[in-house]
Amino acid sequence: MASQTILELWPNGSLEEIQTIIRAVYKQVLGNPHVMESERLVTAESQLCDRSITVREFVRAVAKSEFYRTRYFESCAPYRFVELNFLHLLGRAPQDQREVSEHIVRTVAEGYDAEIDSYIDSSEYQAAFGENVVPYYRGRSSEANLKQVGYNRIFALDRGPAQIDSSVKAAQLVYAVATNSTNAIKASSATVIGSGTEKRFKIVVTGAKFDSPRRISTTEYIVPASKMTPQIQRINRTSGKIVSITEIA
Repeated sequence: MASQTILELWPNGSLEEIQTIIRAVYKQVLGNPHVMESERLVTAESQLCDRSITVREFVRAVAKSEFYRTRYFESCAPYRFVELNFLHLLGRAPQDQREVSEHIVRTVAEGYDAEIDSYIDSSEYQAAFGENVVPYYRGRSSEANLKQVGYNRIFALDRGPAQIDSSVKAAQLVYAVATNSTNAIKASSATVIGSGTEKRFKIVVTGAKFDSPRRISTTEYIVPASKMTPQIQRINRTSGKIVSITEIA
């Protein structure tokens, strides 16, 4: 878990203070890992030390690093990747299915870098952290949560100072966000499946090649909440483009 102390790099900050900022960014953005010397971003650290980049740009460099990409984009399910981007870069859990769907669609359509940029270049990031505040977990405060369920969701993602985020590959919020329901605060476990009452979702895809040749350009898939991630992964392995993900009655 990242420190709740708000850290800001001031214009007259000492080298020791800059090193504290660097360590805090690694801890927050990378999900509390052990970073070896060979994995540090030496160039970006140097640029921050000589003030040629801001803390926000250093955060961007860390989030686009091979370390982050390997552990959270290439090794995790798409839903988990998005929920951790919210946690690491905006300091909160996703509020609803619309937010998650928007980011999954962007990742598929525009790529990894565009997905990372969408958080760091957002008005929310600027209002919360500006150019020189290290992102921190805001989800326990009212201003970061448009809905009451946001409190429970941040606790579902943030399991304390001993947690290393890369050790959890499965999405923790997929069912709660998809069904707009609250989370039980408990240790991570297998995917929750609603016995007989599980919500379903419609995924609209264009250009898929599941049974090529295909005469129509748009395909709709109806899947239960617990099967969304495997279906998205299957679509990603084809040339399909996800247009939207919406809950159905």
